[in-house]
Amino acid sequence: MQSYDAKEAAKANTASPVAAAPITEPAPGKGPQGQKWSRLVFWGKILVTLLTLGLLYNSVFAAPDTAAAWRQLLATSLGGAGRGPVLAALALVPVNWGLEAWKWYRLARHLEPVTFGRSFRAVLVGLTLGFATPNRVGDYAGRIIELKSRRVSALGAVFLGRYCQLVVTVLAGLAGLLYFVLRFYLNGYPAAEAGVVASGLLLGGVVLVPLYRSRLLLAALGVWRPLRRFRPALAIMPTYPTRALHAVLAISGLRYGVFCLQFLLLLTAYGVTAPLGPGLAAVAGTFLFKSLVPSLNALADVGVRELSATHLFGLLAQPALPVLSASLSLWVVNIALPSAAGLLLVPGLRVLRSPRTER
Repeated sequence: MQSYDAKEAAKANTASPVAAAPITEPAPGKGPQGQKWSRLVFWGKILVTLLTLGLLYNSVFAAPDTAAAWRQLLATSLGGAGRGPVLAALALVPVNWGLEAWKWYRLARHLEPVTFGRSFRAVLVGLTLGFATPNRVGDYAGRIIELKSRRVSALGAVFLGRYCQLVVTVLAGLAGLLYFVLRFYLNGYPAAEAGVVASGLLLGGVVLVPLYRSRLLLAALGVWRPLRRFRPALAIMPTYPTRALHAVLAISGLRYGVFCLQFLLLLTAYGVTAPLGPGLAAVAGTFLFKSLVPSLNALADVGVRELSATHLFGLLAQPALPVLSASLSLWVVNIALPSAAGLLLVPGLRVLRSPRTER
């Protein structure tokens, strides 16, 4: 059942007809201003396309280490025993982003009527726009521009979805890191072990507070003046019922499971033979490190993930090169390829348009 309030939306549209009206590009040829705007939009499309393709090329082919890992990927997975696991990981890519689209659908329908198709399109557009932006903030823009109204509240909805994913990542990552800390660093120190476990449980409880007690988060934002500007956007969070939060958190857990399965399949393809339990702990710890370290763009995530993965799997006596290759492959199949596909869905971008139609 949709929680969208038709009366509230009608009131918002009446109060602000300009904001509610769909944004359209001025038609070319309708006066000097229209022609100028069309030229700016055209070159903006070209810039977005070249920037994204350039970053993809630089990530996969330009850097010597990355290029070597990529060649190793092709030689090992497409021509040997690793082909099956790699194909299985590729087959899970639509499942991964389909779950993300389902999550955004559950969040966005609280604001206005949406379809799953629009939600899927918004996710892919956001993935493309977020490819080269700090901490992937372009993901917010990609989802918001697909909505017709209440775009300020949509900021809070996107934040809520990302925070649910972070909660799952933190909870699973804490469990994974506790395994390594207790086994490799504090083994034989029972008092220290108890303190670390208690700290982990406390931290896990703390990350749940902004999700289920979001009014406390809004109150905290009001205390510090620089953060007050975020309150209008996040004011939508307390309006989500607990049942909806449970559903979004469950979808986030399913998506996290798909990520883990993909990573394990790629590790298997490259010959990593860590036991299942410790291997899952290493994967969870890797994802936690990647999520907690701020990144300049999607490319920076690669370095963070590879560094943490090689360290944690190194504690399990696994060689660095297979882990490095699997980590890079995970980024390619889940981020790089969908980002390139999302170029076709950027609003107004017509990569496959014929020259005659473009005129």
